Amino acid sequence: MNYFSSDFKLGILGGGQLGKMLLYNTRKFDIQTYVLDPSNEAPSRMACNVFEQGDLMDFDTVYKFGKQVDVLTIEIENVNVAALEKLENEGTKVYPSSKTLRRIQNKATQKLFYQDHNLPTAPFSRFAYASEIEDAIDNGGVTLPFVWKAAQFGYDGNGVKIVRSLADLKDLPKGECIAEQLIPFKNELAVIVSRSATGETKTYPVVEMEFHPEANQVEYVICPARISEDVAKKAQEVALKASQAFDHVGVLAVELFQTEDDKILINEVAPRPHNSGHQTIEASYTSQFEQHIRAILGLPLGKTDNKVASVMVNLVGAEGYTGQVHYKNIESIMAMDGVTPHIYGKKETRPFRKMGHVTIVDQDLSTARQIAEEVKKSIKVISL
Repeated sequence: MNYFSSDFKLGILGGGQLGKMLLYNTRKFDIQTYVLDPSNEAPSRMACNVFEQGDLMDFDTVYKFGKQVDVLTIEIENVNVAALEKLENEGTKVYPSSKTLRRIQNKATQKLFYQDHNLPTAPFSRFAYASEIEDAIDNGGVTLPFVWKAAQFGYDGNGVKIVRSLADLKDLPKGECIAEQLIPFKNELAVIVSRSATGETKTYPVVEMEFHPEANQVEYVICPARISEDVAKKAQEVALKASQAFDHVGVLAVELFQTEDDKILINEVAPRPHNSGHQTIEASYTSQFEQHIRAILGLPLGKTDNKVASVMVNLVGAEGYTGQVHYKNIESIMAMDGVTPHIYGKKETRPFRKMGHVTIVDQDLSTARQIAEEVKKSIKVISL
Protein backbone atom coordinates (compact mmCIF):
# COMPACT_ATOMS: atom_id res chain seq x y z
CA MET A 1 0.00 0.00 0.00
CA ASN A 2 1.35 3.43 -0.91
CA TYR A 3 0.51 5.82 1.95
CA PHE A 4 2.50 8.81 0.72
CA SER A 5 1.26 11.37 -1.84
CA SER A 6 -1.52 8.95 -2.81
CA ASP A 7 -5.29 8.35 -2.48
CA PHE A 8 -4.83 6.62 0.91
CA LYS A 9 -6.95 8.24 3.64
CA LEU A 10 -6.23 8.18 7.38
CA GLY A 11 -9.10 9.06 9.74
CA ILE A 12 -8.60 10.42 13.26
CA LEU A 13 -11.41 10.41 15.84
CA GLY A 14 -10.84 13.48 17.98
CA GLY A 15 -9.36 16.80 16.94
CA GLY A 16 -7.67 18.02 20.12
CA GLN A 17 -4.00 18.78 20.69
CA LEU A 18 -2.96 15.12 20.34
CA GLY A 19 -4.60 15.02 16.91
CA LYS A 20 -2.88 18.27 15.97
CA MET A 21 0.53 16.83 16.91
CA LEU A 22 -0.21 13.60 15.00
CA LEU A 23 -0.97 15.79 11.99
CA TYR A 24 2.52 17.39 12.11
CA ASN A 25 3.75 14.00 10.92
CA THR A 26 1.05 13.22 8.37
CA ARG A 27 1.87 16.57 6.75
CA LYS A 28 5.57 15.69 6.80
CA PHE A 29 4.81 12.41 4.99
CA ASP A 30 2.02 13.87 2.78
CA ILE A 31 -0.67 11.49 4.05
CA GLN A 32 -4.31 12.55 3.47
CA THR A 33 -6.18 13.01 6.74
CA TYR A 34 -9.81 13.22 7.83
CA VAL A 35 -10.66 14.44 11.37
CA LEU A 36 -13.93 14.18 13.33
CA ASP A 37 -14.46 16.33 16.43
CA PRO A 38 -17.51 17.79 18.24
CA SER A 39 -16.00 21.30 18.34
CA ASN A 40 -15.97 23.63 15.37
CA GLU A 41 -12.82 25.19 16.84
CA ALA A 42 -10.86 21.95 17.34
CA PRO A 43 -7.05 22.49 17.33
CA SER A 44 -6.67 19.87 14.54
CA ARG A 45 -8.92 21.72 12.14
CA MET A 46 -6.07 23.80 10.69
CA ALA A 47 -3.87 20.82 9.85
CA CYS A 48 -6.05 18.13 8.22
CA ASN A 49 -7.33 17.71 4.65
CA VAL A 50 -10.98 17.20 5.64
CA PHE A 51 -12.58 18.27 8.94
CA GLU A 52 -16.02 17.12 10.08
CA GLN A 53 -17.87 18.33 13.13
CA GLY A 54 -19.81 15.59 14.93
CA ASP A 55 -20.45 13.61 18.11
CA LEU A 56 -17.75 10.96 18.76
CA MET A 57 -20.21 8.92 20.86
CA ASP A 58 -22.90 8.78 18.17
CA PHE A 59 -22.98 5.46 16.29
CA ASP A 60 -24.10 6.81 12.89
CA THR A 61 -21.71 9.77 12.93
CA VAL A 62 -18.66 7.61 13.71
CA TYR A 63 -19.72 4.86 11.29
CA LYS A 64 -20.31 7.24 8.35
CA PHE A 65 -17.03 9.04 9.05
CA GLY A 66 -15.14 5.71 9.19
CA LYS A 67 -16.57 4.56 5.84
CA GLN A 68 -14.63 7.35 4.08
CA VAL A 69 -11.17 6.25 5.23
CA ASP A 70 -8.79 3.30 4.85
CA VAL A 71 -7.35 3.28 8.38
CA LEU A 72 -9.02 4.80 11.44
CA THR A 73 -7.26 5.80 14.66
CA ILE A 74 -8.12 7.82 17.79
CA GLU A 75 -6.67 10.60 19.91
CA ILE A 76 -9.30 10.18 22.66
CA GLU A 77 -10.81 6.99 24.13
CA ASN A 78 -14.39 8.20 24.52
CA VAL A 79 -15.70 7.15 21.11
CA ASN A 80 -18.53 4.86 19.95
CA VAL A 81 -16.99 1.38 20.08
CA ALA A 82 -19.98 -0.39 18.46
CA ALA A 83 -19.49 1.73 15.32
CA LEU A 84 -15.79 0.77 15.26
CA GLU A 85 -16.72 -2.90 15.58
CA LYS A 86 -19.05 -2.66 12.56
CA LEU A 87 -16.38 -0.85 10.53
CA GLU A 88 -13.82 -3.58 11.36
CA ASN A 89 -16.29 -6.28 10.31
CA GLU A 90 -16.71 -4.47 7.00
CA GLY A 91 -12.97 -4.28 6.33
CA THR A 92 -11.84 -0.88 7.68
CA LYS A 93 -8.63 -1.16 9.68
CA VAL A 94 -9.17 0.33 13.14
CA TYR A 95 -6.20 0.87 15.50
CA PRO A 96 -6.46 0.52 18.44
CA SER A 97 -9.09 -2.16 17.83
CA SER A 98 -12.64 -1.94 19.19
CA LYS A 99 -11.78 -4.91 21.45
CA THR A 100 -8.80 -3.08 23.00
CA LEU A 101 -10.79 0.14 23.40
CA ARG A 102 -13.72 -1.64 25.04
CA ARG A 103 -11.36 -3.07 27.68
CA ILE A 104 -9.62 0.24 28.34
CA GLN A 105 -12.61 2.65 28.24
CA ASN A 106 -13.95 1.31 31.54
CA LYS A 107 -11.48 1.48 34.46
CA ALA A 108 -13.12 -1.46 36.24
CA THR A 109 -12.83 -3.67 33.14
CA GLN A 110 -9.26 -2.41 32.66
CA LYS A 111 -8.30 -3.43 36.22
CA LEU A 112 -9.93 -6.86 35.85
CA PHE A 113 -7.95 -7.33 32.63
CA TYR A 114 -4.68 -6.77 34.57
CA GLN A 115 -5.72 -9.38 37.14
CA ASP A 116 -6.64 -11.91 34.44
CA HIS A 117 -3.31 -11.43 32.63
CA ASN A 118 -1.06 -11.42 35.73
CA LEU A 119 -0.13 -7.79 35.21
CA PRO A 120 0.87 -6.14 38.52
CA THR A 121 -1.63 -3.56 39.79
CA ALA A 122 -2.96 -2.22 43.12
CA PRO A 123 -5.71 -4.29 44.81
CA PHE A 124 -9.21 -2.90 44.20
CA SER A 125 -12.96 -3.46 44.59
CA ARG A 126 -15.54 -2.77 41.92
CA PHE A 127 -18.93 -1.15 42.64
CA ALA A 128 -21.99 -0.66 40.44
CA TYR A 129 -22.92 2.40 42.55
CA ALA A 130 -20.81 4.67 44.76
CA SER A 131 -23.48 4.30 47.50
CA GLU A 132 -22.33 0.67 48.01
CA ILE A 133 -18.89 1.77 49.21
CA GLU A 134 -20.08 2.78 52.70
CA ASP A 135 -21.46 -0.74 53.34
CA ALA A 136 -18.18 -2.22 52.13
CA ILE A 137 -16.28 -0.02 54.62
CA ASP A 138 -18.65 -1.06 57.43
CA ASN A 139 -18.16 -4.77 56.78
CA GLY A 140 -14.39 -4.52 56.24
CA GLY A 141 -14.42 -5.09 52.48
CA VAL A 142 -12.78 -1.69 51.88
CA THR A 143 -10.32 0.05 54.21
CA LEU A 144 -9.72 3.78 54.47
CA PRO A 145 -7.84 5.56 52.95
CA PHE A 146 -8.38 4.48 49.33
CA VAL A 147 -8.50 5.96 45.84
CA TRP A 148 -11.97 6.33 44.30
CA LYS A 149 -12.07 6.26 40.50
CA ALA A 150 -15.09 6.70 38.25
CA ALA A 151 -15.26 3.71 35.90
CA GLN A 152 -15.84 5.90 32.85
CA PHE A 153 -15.14 9.33 31.38
CA GLY A 154 -12.38 10.38 33.78
CA TYR A 155 -9.51 12.50 32.39
CA ASP A 156 -6.69 14.76 33.67
CA GLY A 157 -7.38 14.06 37.31
CA ASN A 158 -11.17 14.32 36.93
CA GLY A 159 -12.95 11.20 38.14
CA VAL A 160 -10.24 10.45 40.74
CA LYS A 161 -10.32 11.27 44.46
CA ILE A 162 -8.46 10.11 47.56
CA VAL A 163 -11.04 9.12 50.18
CA ARG A 164 -9.65 9.48 53.72
CA SER A 165 -12.93 9.63 55.68
CA LEU A 166 -16.63 8.86 55.23
CA ALA A 167 -17.25 12.58 54.72
CA ASP A 168 -15.19 12.38 51.49
CA LEU A 169 -17.82 10.03 50.03
CA LYS A 170 -20.52 12.71 50.18
CA ASP A 171 -20.13 14.48 46.85
CA LEU A 172 -18.94 11.59 44.71
CA PRO A 173 -20.79 10.89 41.45
CA LYS A 174 -23.25 8.03 41.94
CA GLY A 175 -22.34 5.63 39.10
CA GLU A 176 -20.02 2.65 38.58
CA CYS A 177 -16.61 3.04 40.19
CA ILE A 178 -13.64 1.30 41.78
CA ALA A 179 -12.07 1.69 45.20
CA GLU A 180 -8.35 1.10 44.86
CA GLN A 181 -5.90 0.52 47.70
CA LEU A 182 -3.82 3.65 48.31
CA ILE A 183 -0.26 2.61 47.48
CA PRO A 184 2.65 4.39 49.14
CA PHE A 185 5.02 4.97 46.24
CA LYS A 186 8.42 6.54 45.61
CA ASN A 187 7.73 7.62 42.06
CA GLU A 188 5.06 7.88 39.41
CA LEU A 189 6.61 6.65 36.18
CA ALA A 190 5.40 6.12 32.63
CA VAL A 191 6.56 4.17 29.61
CA ILE A 192 5.41 4.69 26.03
CA VAL A 193 5.35 1.37 24.15
CA SER A 194 4.91 1.23 20.40
CA ARG A 195 3.55 -1.90 18.76
CA SER A 196 3.15 -2.11 15.01
CA ALA A 197 0.42 -3.78 12.97
CA THR A 198 3.22 -6.21 11.96
CA GLY A 199 3.93 -7.10 15.63
CA GLU A 200 7.21 -5.15 15.94
CA THR A 201 7.57 -3.53 19.39
CA LYS A 202 9.76 -0.80 20.88
CA THR A 203 9.75 1.00 24.24
CA TYR A 204 10.79 4.55 24.99
CA PRO A 205 13.00 5.42 27.99
CA VAL A 206 11.10 5.59 31.31
CA VAL A 207 9.86 9.04 32.35
CA GLU A 208 9.20 10.33 35.84
CA MET A 209 6.17 12.50 36.55
CA GLU A 210 5.81 15.25 39.12
CA PHE A 211 2.19 16.16 39.89
CA HIS A 212 0.41 19.35 40.90
CA PRO A 213 -0.76 18.67 44.49
CA GLU A 214 -4.29 20.12 44.01
CA ALA A 215 -5.22 19.66 40.34
CA ASN A 216 -3.89 16.07 40.15
CA GLN A 217 -2.31 17.06 36.81
CA VAL A 218 1.25 16.40 35.72
CA GLU A 219 3.42 19.50 36.23
CA TYR A 220 6.75 18.10 34.98
CA VAL A 221 7.67 15.06 32.90
CA ILE A 222 11.36 14.24 33.39
CA CYS A 223 13.25 12.06 30.93
CA PRO A 224 15.15 9.91 31.62
CA ALA A 225 13.58 9.12 35.01
CA ARG A 226 15.97 9.46 37.95
CA ILE A 227 15.80 5.76 38.85
CA SER A 228 18.16 2.76 38.82
CA GLU A 229 18.75 0.72 35.66
CA ASP A 230 17.08 -2.29 37.30
CA VAL A 231 13.87 -0.37 38.06
CA ALA A 232 13.84 1.15 34.55
CA LYS A 233 14.23 -2.31 32.98
CA LYS A 234 11.41 -3.69 35.15
CA ALA A 235 9.12 -0.77 34.17
CA GLN A 236 9.78 -1.30 30.45
CA GLU A 237 9.14 -5.04 30.77
CA VAL A 238 5.78 -4.50 32.53
CA ALA A 239 4.75 -1.93 29.89
CA LEU A 240 5.72 -4.28 27.05
CA LYS A 241 3.81 -7.14 28.65
CA ALA A 242 0.71 -4.90 28.94
CA SER A 243 0.93 -3.87 25.27
CA GLN A 244 1.17 -7.51 24.18
CA ALA A 245 -1.70 -8.61 26.47
CA PHE A 246 -4.00 -5.95 24.96
CA ASP A 247 -2.80 -6.94 21.47
CA HIS A 248 -2.51 -3.19 21.03
CA VAL A 249 -1.49 -1.50 17.77
CA GLY A 250 -0.15 2.06 17.98
CA VAL A 251 1.46 3.72 20.98
CA LEU A 252 0.32 2.73 24.46
CA ALA A 253 1.12 4.97 27.42
CA VAL A 254 1.53 2.86 30.56
CA GLU A 255 1.39 4.84 33.82
CA LEU A 256 3.16 3.08 36.68
CA PHE A 257 3.87 3.30 40.41
CA GLN A 258 7.32 2.50 41.77
CA THR A 259 6.57 1.25 45.31
CA GLU A 260 8.76 1.77 48.38
CA ASP A 261 10.29 -1.69 47.82
CA ASP A 262 10.83 -1.07 44.07
CA LYS A 263 7.94 -3.14 42.77
CA ILE A 264 6.30 -1.81 39.60
CA LEU A 265 2.48 -1.58 39.49
CA ILE A 266 0.30 -0.45 36.59
CA ASN A 267 -1.86 2.53 37.45
CA GLU A 268 -3.66 2.83 34.12
CA VAL A 269 -3.02 2.91 30.38
CA ALA A 270 -3.97 5.14 27.44
CA PRO A 271 -4.09 3.55 23.96
CA ARG A 272 -2.85 6.66 22.09
CA PRO A 273 -0.17 9.34 22.26
CA HIS A 274 -0.03 10.78 25.76
CA ASN A 275 1.07 13.73 27.88
CA SER A 276 3.94 11.63 29.26
CA GLY A 277 5.45 11.40 25.75
CA HIS A 278 5.31 15.01 24.55
CA GLN A 279 9.02 15.58 25.20
CA THR A 280 9.80 12.98 22.51
CA ILE A 281 9.16 15.66 19.82
CA GLU A 282 12.39 17.49 20.75
CA ALA A 283 14.30 14.89 22.75
CA SER A 284 13.94 11.55 20.89
CA TYR A 285 15.06 10.29 17.51
CA THR A 286 11.41 9.49 16.73
CA SER A 287 8.53 11.33 18.41
CA GLN A 288 5.63 9.34 19.91
CA PHE A 289 3.38 10.91 17.26
CA GLU A 290 5.48 9.78 14.31
CA GLN A 291 5.81 6.36 15.97
CA HIS A 292 2.03 6.03 16.28
CA ILE A 293 1.64 6.74 12.54
CA ARG A 294 4.39 4.22 11.71
CA ALA A 295 2.80 1.59 13.98
CA ILE A 296 -0.78 1.81 12.68
CA LEU A 297 0.40 1.76 9.06
CA GLY A 298 2.65 -1.28 9.65
CA LEU A 299 5.77 0.72 8.71
CA PRO A 300 9.14 0.03 10.38
CA LEU A 301 9.25 1.60 13.87
CA GLY A 302 11.71 4.44 14.48
CA LYS A 303 14.56 4.62 16.98
CA THR A 304 13.28 5.47 20.49
CA ASP A 305 16.52 6.52 22.23
CA ASN A 306 16.92 9.99 23.71
CA LYS A 307 19.15 12.41 21.83
CA VAL A 308 19.24 14.68 24.88
CA ALA A 309 17.80 14.95 28.40
CA SER A 310 14.46 16.73 28.69
CA VAL A 311 11.80 18.11 30.99
CA MET A 312 8.26 18.88 29.82
CA VAL A 313 6.09 21.48 31.55
CA ASN A 314 2.34 21.59 30.98
CA LEU A 315 0.84 25.00 30.26
CA VAL A 316 -2.52 25.06 32.00
CA GLY A 317 -4.98 27.88 32.54
CA ALA A 318 -4.15 29.95 35.64
CA GLU A 319 -6.67 29.96 38.48
CA GLY A 320 -9.02 32.95 38.44
CA TYR A 321 -8.89 33.44 34.66
CA THR A 322 -11.58 32.46 32.15
CA GLY A 323 -11.95 33.83 28.64
CA GLN A 324 -9.84 34.68 25.60
CA VAL A 325 -6.34 33.31 26.22
CA HIS A 326 -3.15 35.32 26.61
CA TYR A 327 0.30 33.73 27.12
CA LYS A 328 2.01 36.18 29.45
CA ASN A 329 5.85 36.31 29.27
CA ILE A 330 6.11 33.79 26.42
CA GLU A 331 8.91 35.87 24.85
CA SER A 332 11.00 35.63 28.03
CA ILE A 333 10.86 31.82 28.11
CA MET A 334 11.74 31.66 24.39
CA ALA A 335 14.92 33.59 25.22
CA MET A 336 16.04 30.68 27.46
CA ASP A 337 18.34 28.01 25.99
CA GLY A 338 16.73 24.79 24.79
CA VAL A 339 13.13 25.94 25.37
CA THR A 340 10.37 25.12 22.85
CA PRO A 341 6.73 26.09 23.54
CA HIS A 342 3.84 24.23 21.90
CA ILE A 343 0.57 26.19 21.83
CA TYR A 344 -2.44 23.93 21.21
CA GLY A 345 -4.75 26.48 19.61
CA LYS A 346 -7.57 26.60 22.16
CA LYS A 347 -8.91 30.15 22.10
CA GLU A 348 -10.57 30.07 25.53
CA THR A 349 -8.73 29.47 28.79
CA ARG A 350 -10.16 28.31 32.14
CA PRO A 351 -8.47 27.16 35.37
CA PHE A 352 -6.29 24.04 34.86
CA ARG A 353 -7.34 23.58 31.19
CA LYS A 354 -4.42 22.19 29.14
CA MET A 355 -3.50 24.98 26.75
CA GLY A 356 -0.02 23.90 25.67
CA HIS A 357 3.29 22.53 26.88
CA VAL A 358 6.92 23.58 26.92
CA THR A 359 9.85 21.23 26.38
CA ILE A 360 13.25 22.05 27.82
CA VAL A 361 16.25 20.09 26.49
CA ASP A 362 19.83 20.03 27.73
CA GLN A 363 22.73 17.56 27.78
CA ASP A 364 22.46 17.72 31.58
CA LEU A 365 19.14 16.66 33.16
CA SER A 366 19.55 18.77 36.33
CA THR A 367 20.14 21.90 34.20
CA ALA A 368 16.99 21.11 32.19
CA ARG A 369 15.03 20.67 35.44
CA GLN A 370 16.32 24.01 36.75
CA ILE A 371 15.32 25.84 33.52
CA ALA A 372 11.90 24.11 33.70
CA GLU A 373 11.40 25.67 37.14
CA GLU A 374 12.18 29.11 35.68
CA VAL A 375 9.77 28.47 32.78
CA LYS A 376 7.03 27.45 35.22
CA LYS A 377 7.53 30.63 37.27
CA SER A 378 7.74 32.95 34.24
CA ILE A 379 4.90 32.02 31.88
CA LYS A 380 1.27 32.46 32.86
CA VAL A 381 -1.79 31.37 30.90
CA ILE A 382 -4.31 34.12 31.62
CA SER A 383 -7.27 35.78 29.87
CA LEU A 384 -7.33 39.20 28.26
